Amino acid sequence: MAHTAYPQSYYAASANPVPERPELNGEVETDVCIVGAGYTGLSTAIALLESGFKVSIVEAAKVGFGASGRNGGQIVNSYSRDIDVIERSVGPKQAKLLGDMAFEGGRIIRERIAKYNIQCDLKDGGVFAANTPKHMKHLESQKKLWERYGHTQLELMDAKRIREVVDSDAYVGGMLDMSGGHIHPLNLALGEAAAVESLGGVIYEQSPAIRIDRGANPVVHTPNGRIKAKFVVVAGNAYLGNLIPELSAKSMPCGTQVITTEPLSAELAKSLLPQDYCVEDCNYLLDYYRLTSDKRLIFGGGVVYGARDPANIEAIIRPKMLKAFPQLKDVKIDYAWTGNFLLTLSRLPQVGRLGDNIYYSQGCSGHGVTYTHLAGKVLAEALRGQAERFDAFADLPHYPFPGGRLFQVPFSALGAWYYTLRDKLGV
Repeated sequence: MAHTAYPQSYYAASANPVPERPELNGEVETDVCIVGAGYTGLSTAIALLESGFKVSIVEAAKVGFGASGRNGGQIVNSYSRDIDVIERSVGPKQAKLLGDMAFEGGRIIRERIAKYNIQCDLKDGGVFAANTPKHMKHLESQKKLWERYGHTQLELMDAKRIREVVDSDAYVGGMLDMSGGHIHPLNLALGEAAAVESLGGVIYEQSPAIRIDRGANPVVHTPNGRIKAKFVVVAGNAYLGNLIPELSAKSMPCGTQVITTEPLSAELAKSLLPQDYCVEDCNYLLDYYRLTSDKRLIFGGGVVYGARDPANIEAIIRPKMLKAFPQLKDVKIDYAWTGNFLLTLSRLPQVGRLGDNIYYSQGCSGHGVTYTHLAGKVLAEALRGQAERFDAFADLPHYPFPGGRLFQVPFSALGAWYYTLRDKLGV
């Protein structure tokens, strides 16, 4: 079988050393088989292993190969659709449960980093940057909303104050969340994989799940082996393919693009982001950026519906970077890559159970670093028989894209065009 390597990203080039992990050969028995060694799978495995379960993970490529090892590396609270949207669509008890969980993922990440001594360049502080007065009003409402759920590490910033943390003329203000922050995402995944193995879990790489036999004792098949389990957790997200057809009908892989500059001088890096916070703007198709530990600027944005790889990523993203930081016009780009995330029509995650023993979580809709860590804890609770928080997610309404899979891409692109036009017009 062909060996799938990491994409040529800055993260792969700067990753911590990792051991060679075996392919699955032959038959294995375990309590829980997890499909996918990204954040959802790894977080679930750690929580289950800490509770005494025997866990095996099958991964089609390498740990963190998908979105977990390619994203912007930003710790951002809540969900892709915020709590006020949830409050309007579900009952008060369910909304309260989901609201109370909206800030837990970041805490789980920090707890895991501390407990397992994960070296992933954790930095505190995340900025939501307002491009327009309308964005600023939204942030004012968001601050009140989050504080209603006990989240108080927030500061509204006017035009003068945001210039103290972002050297750009692009913004009229913003909001600082000191419980946000940023990490080297692939190194976080690799550190969590090491934690899984330190607890007795086993990870099989280059071992894609090609079939799941459902029933009282489900079996996960790979090209050269199979795992018999009491439970299966499906955590493939945008890289799951059609393994579970009923899951692919209600979601769509999308690509986002990222570039990384050459190392900047210490003076230039300090001038761009003096406090070393990460930043995302408030547009529907948002831009996001931060500094790395070796003083490069990572800048991402854009969406390709259907997860096609653009021919020239730098041509798409560099103009966005220069709009925020024209002072970087002569800076060289060293890395450019794309990564897929899974979009749902509601932009809320899909969580559920197939039969009695196959669990899944997917569809972070571009907001996955914190949510996936929460999801792993919630899935582990459900397998232990504590399903209240799991059910709060599982009961969220979800619908297939209009027109089925054939029209997923044009429908979503039309919606994105509409919201992008609104962003440009400031309405």
